[in-house]
Amino acid sequence: MLIKNVRVFHLDSGTAEATNVLVEDQRITAVGSDVDGPDACDGNGGLLIPGLIDCHVHVAFPGAEGLPRSTRVLEAVATLSRLRARGITTVRDAWGADAGFKHALGEGWIEGPDLLVSLRQLSPTGGLGDWWDADTGRLDRIDDPALPDAVFDGPDQARAAVRRMVRAGADWVKLGAGAAMAALAEGRDVRPTDEELHAVTDEARRAGRDVMAHAHTAAAATAAARAGVRSIEHGVFLDEQAVAAMREHGCWYVPTLAPIPAEHGEAHRRSLALAMEAGIPIAAGSDLAPRPHVDLLTELRLLAAAGLGPAGALRAATSDAARLLRLEDRGRVAPGLRADLVLLDGPALDVTDLAGRIRAVWQAGHRVRG
Repeated sequence: MLIKNVRVFHLDSGTAEATNVLVEDQRITAVGSDVDGPDACDGNGGLLIPGLIDCHVHVAFPGAEGLPRSTRVLEAVATLSRLRARGITTVRDAWGADAGFKHALGEGWIEGPDLLVSLRQLSPTGGLGDWWDADTGRLDRIDDPALPDAVFDGPDQARAAVRRMVRAGADWVKLGAGAAMAALAEGRDVRPTDEELHAVTDEARRAGRDVMAHAHTAAAATAAARAGVRSIEHGVFLDEQAVAAMREHGCWYVPTLAPIPAEHGEAHRRSLALAMEAGIPIAAGSDLAPRPHVDLLTELRLLAAAGLGPAGALRAATSDAARLLRLEDRGRVAPGLRADLVLLDGPALDVTDLAGRIRAVWQAGHRVRG
């Protein structure tokens, strides 16, 4: 298949060049103005970008209390399909989806982006990840055997928790390095000890996994970065010390601007500015847990407005996101890479209304929209 008469976004320069793109099987085989081929799709001068990558979603996060477990699964089916239709072809789930979702996608039972799962968020007793219910006394409000117990106390239990996740099919290990926003507001911030943090990252490394760390405060982000996590998620209240620790230890930043309450917006944007000034690599994530869902297209608009600009925002959701997730086969429009592609109306490098501009979406060379 030939996708002709398009402008391809060049990630390094931030420019778009008129060209044609040849796709064979699941791969891009040629890119150039003189490239020809069969089954031509005329892009009418539109912008062709790589399939978008959301590095922080919750496609199957528990919703309202009292509903059967099946509602979480069935909602996820619709969510996954909607994400792919909006140009999002790869996602990293940050708590909620189990390995069965990956199997269903692979078998074609359901439709959606490629899915990397972390299963549940590890945490010490009382931390974010310990879903204890004070009203009923239940120790696990999720209570799903496909999502193993995530609570630990002490380094040995932390290692065991990592092993449980790996055994159940986790691609990533999710760690609660600090409290949720609501707990912080109440003065509750139960965090892992440094020894526990290092045990999690070391055991994950031994199993060939990376660690993503929920951390709102500077203290949580600093400790997690020093322990060797791959990415800091949220980081609403970073400071110079936290950013220095992230830079020293090669840590990524996934800011998730979209779901954070407006009263913390200024502090969050300051954290992003500190990270940018320090050269911290930034990848895009929407944090899809709150309902109604706010997905990556909104996050890109916020990232652009916060200082990345449209080119930087698109990089954060394509080539840089692929680097964070160690997915070397996607994230750019280049020969040899997987043909995850999104065709937008018009040549403008603009992210303010991506949803309204999508003309077609390809995933691994197959047209899935348009």
